[in-house]
Amino acid sequence: MRWDVLYLIWGWTLIALTFPLLLLFGITFWLDGSTVALQAFGPAVLTSGGLGLMMVSLLTRTDSAERLRDHEAFVGVGLIWPLVVLIGALPYWTGGMFHGPFTGIEYTDLGRGFVNAWFESMSGFTTTGATVISPETSPNCVAGVTADCIHAQAQGLLLWRSLTQWLGGMGVVMLSMLVLSRIIGGGMAIARAELTGPSLSRLRPKLRETALALWGLYFMLTLLEMLLLKFVGQMSVFDAVNHAFTTMPSGGFSTRDASIAHYNSDVIEIIIIVFMFLAGVNFTLMWLLGSGDWRSTFNDEEFKAYLFYIAIAVFIISLSLVMAGMVFDRALLDTLFTVLAIGTSTGFASVDYAQWPGVARIVIFVLMIVGACAGSTSGGLKLMRIQIALKVALRELARISQPKKIHMIRMNDEVVEQKQVSLVVGMLFIWVILFVGSCIVLALTMPDESFETIFSVAASGLGNTGPALGTYGPTETWASMSSGNLLFTSVLMWFGRLELLTAIIVLHPHSWRRKDKSSAERQGQALIKRLVNESED
Repeated sequence: MRWDVLYLIWGWTLIALTFPLLLLFGITFWLDGSTVALQAFGPAVLTSGGLGLMMVSLLTRTDSAERLRDHEAFVGVGLIWPLVVLIGALPYWTGGMFHGPFTGIEYTDLGRGFVNAWFESMSGFTTTGATVISPETSPNCVAGVTADCIHAQAQGLLLWRSLTQWLGGMGVVMLSMLVLSRIIGGGMAIARAELTGPSLSRLRPKLRETALALWGLYFMLTLLEMLLLKFVGQMSVFDAVNHAFTTMPSGGFSTRDASIAHYNSDVIEIIIIVFMFLAGVNFTLMWLLGSGDWRSTFNDEEFKAYLFYIAIAVFIISLSLVMAGMVFDRALLDTLFTVLAIGTSTGFASVDYAQWPGVARIVIFVLMIVGACAGSTSGGLKLMRIQIALKVALRELARISQPKKIHMIRMNDEVVEQKQVSLVVGMLFIWVILFVGSCIVLALTMPDESFETIFSVAASGLGNTGPALGTYGPTETWASMSSGNLLFTSVLMWFGRLELLTAIIVLHPHSWRRKDKSSAERQGQALIKRLVNESED
């Protein structure tokens, strides 16, 4: 492992993180006062900036950038997430959202407060959206007295909480393009879309320009939603900014305990529905659509599958609600909002869907697992992988009746290479193993929880969805979980955000072997050592 290269990646990322922390320091100073600003963001700014500068200036070489290999790219990007999450947790811990060093409490509460801050930060940067803010965990709330615990937090901290999701939403895409550019046609491609089609197209001649183009699109959509929520939905400026920051990254953090249900506004729900739908679309397709290339967009197989998948889910759930006695118009809007919130892993809630009929909850569980399109900010397995897996299964069935015929897997009229097919099958297999293993661990550590709760928590964590079913449904926080389970589910969020295979590569022992010496160098050194020993004999 070339550590100097890893320090280069980590160092510059931490230096970059210092700028939004400084920005939030200033905003918090304005909104909440100097004490909150200094306590919340002072330690984070000093830690992020100081650690980043130390890594870049003291722990790298002049040629570290040229020494970057695929190996270091995977490991560097994989491990930057926990490091960024750690820095991002400091404002919550030191700023008083959870019990911390400035709240004057017992050491046991101090430790639990840091676990809560870590979980909230991981949930933010991975765009999961699960929260542990409640009267049980936050010194700013009193059970039975504080009407809205999330809204009672410092505004600067709530804005930082939303900004972590906005940065995390496109952060992996940016890192993929700028750091993993050498393997753009391999296992980790633009926007985590490993397969053929428009997802792999460069929008600009250089990867840096492509990344900036997608960030520009991301920023403009966020700004547009912000304006619509403020001037059409009649939200406050603060709430409009926060919800726009958490919709486009398919994050789902809200400034209210009741999420979108707090506003009781069909207009707000419709605006957010539109942008949740866009968040689930491959960003490259949206760019092509904006460039006037309608044919590439509407002929894309995954996009057509996305439309069909959403329509089927809406039909089944709304039908079940109408049969249960709900008015059709209300059932349709509630269903459309919930299907897109869960299917794109955004996680907003306009109703308590945990109380819906069983068939509706089954569909919601499937939505948690599948997710939306590759190249979007959503979590889950992604529709493209499901399509490829289905085509592989159909190919094997076709071979039974026509064993001599050559059967090719195609997406958008392009042949999918066998190594890419193997990658998809391998990832799905790993996901199943990880999901089953996670369910077993959660069942052992939460013996009083229901089957539905355990399975949905595992699916929600791996799919970066946020709210689950059962005990941790849309009207509840995850604050009642033990510290161990919060740490465990935060690891599941990390796995889900890294698309599983990258995390497996990071954790594999082979990744940490020293590889600086070439085979020829090792053979030469072994020969010299043998000759020296012989001469001594």
